[in-house]
Amino acid sequence: MKRFILFALLFSSTMMNAQNRVEVMMNDGSVQTHPTSSVERIHFGQGNDFTITTEEGETITFNGTASNIRFIKNHAIDGTSVQTITQSLGLGWNLGNNLDAQNNGYASETAWGNRVATLKTFQAVKAAGFSSVRIPITWMGHIGNAPDYKIEEKYMNRVAEVVGYAKDAGLKAIINIHHDGADSKYWLDILGASKSEERNTQVKNQFAAIWKQIAERFKQEGDYLIFEAMNEIHDGNWGWGENRTDGGKQYRIYNEWLQLFVDVVRSTGGENKYRYLGCPGYVTNIDLTISELKLPTDIVKDRLLVAVHFYDPYTYALNNEKTEWGHTGRDKEEWGDEENVVDNFNRMKKKFVDNGIPVYLGEFGCVHRSTDRAEAFRKYYLEYVCKAAKEYGLALFFWDNGSAGTGKEQSGLIDHGTGAYLNNGKEVIDIMMNAYNNDDPSYTLQSVYNNAPR
Repeated sequence: MKRFILFALLFSSTMMNAQNRVEVMMNDGSVQTHPTSSVERIHFGQGNDFTITTEEGETITFNGTASNIRFIKNHAIDGTSVQTITQSLGLGWNLGNNLDAQNNGYASETAWGNRVATLKTFQAVKAAGFSSVRIPITWMGHIGNAPDYKIEEKYMNRVAEVVGYAKDAGLKAIINIHHDGADSKYWLDILGASKSEERNTQVKNQFAAIWKQIAERFKQEGDYLIFEAMNEIHDGNWGWGENRTDGGKQYRIYNEWLQLFVDVVRSTGGENKYRYLGCPGYVTNIDLTISELKLPTDIVKDRLLVAVHFYDPYTYALNNEKTEWGHTGRDKEEWGDEENVVDNFNRMKKKFVDNGIPVYLGEFGCVHRSTDRAEAFRKYYLEYVCKAAKEYGLALFFWDNGSAGTGKEQSGLIDHGTGAYLNNGKEVIDIMMNAYNNDDPSYTLQSVYNNAPR
């Protein structure tokens, strides 16, 4: 009976936690450790013999009585509750404008000016305090012809190498399909799919083929790794185009694609049977996610996350058209102050988090400013957003594109090739870390508000 109980605990742990190695402690005091992503079954023979068979096909044979069998996690996500899942991701960082960069439909890691990422990059991200990284990936230019749509081996290997950097640094990681769907200009074309069933079928065939290959390549990786279906899908008008007038056709197709993504990943087996999967809303817009996202049906419970982006107001956060933000600002937008942050995050909490569905902001940020006063408001904005995200139970990932200047699109904090800080990157990161992780009762969203720049 003791051995039967050990087997039940082992199998349950495998299903729920996607472990990375099994440890067997024998009655004679010896301990044997075997790397494995999961366990398929345990068989007890006559006497003291028993075997563990892994999903990789390895059979490990033991002779003797085991006093304990357990799995050792490799910085896995804590799936105890929606709160622990979110906390496991915590405050994250984007490797922006590297593997997602492309010119004329050809993805290249250095196409937009960044150096190739290194292990030092990810070690520096971890040392700065981030718990997770999002690694956006554009695949076009490295995809073969129909019907196989085979991903170029060299490119897949580079993606796997970068994911390995995150793993070795002790970071959770998210990978996705990124600019392949930008503005409906490329193969992941929701506008074309909404106008032609033939086009939609072709897109779905390619989408399924790409995700099957990605899933197969990473099927034995533990649940430090999350797959995110796609990025900012829209018809070219950022949520203000034909999606508003086509009777919901784009939303229905988009939700079909999400369901296909989940089904394809689960079908590959291994750790993918239980892997956490990120499901962004249409154009990652909070309003459209709340109103139009249909979360896919899944064969396992509580392994889907909802993703949105937050750059409100974009004229301030991204474009630097305004230099100040918040209730004390003067040169600022007429909308998008602190109440907008609270309203949006609270609505995501009520819609998803309160119903057991974790939410992460796959991107947020604010560009570097050229004056001390403008930079003070930037730091206040980032502090307020991070504190509000923590208060409303959301994880979030800063968009770092490696750019070291000031003004529009200049949001670099860490050099993507070396891991060195850019500009006042350390100061900005420390402010965000404190906002997200400081649980002192005297440090509240209200206290952050009260200390806004004057």
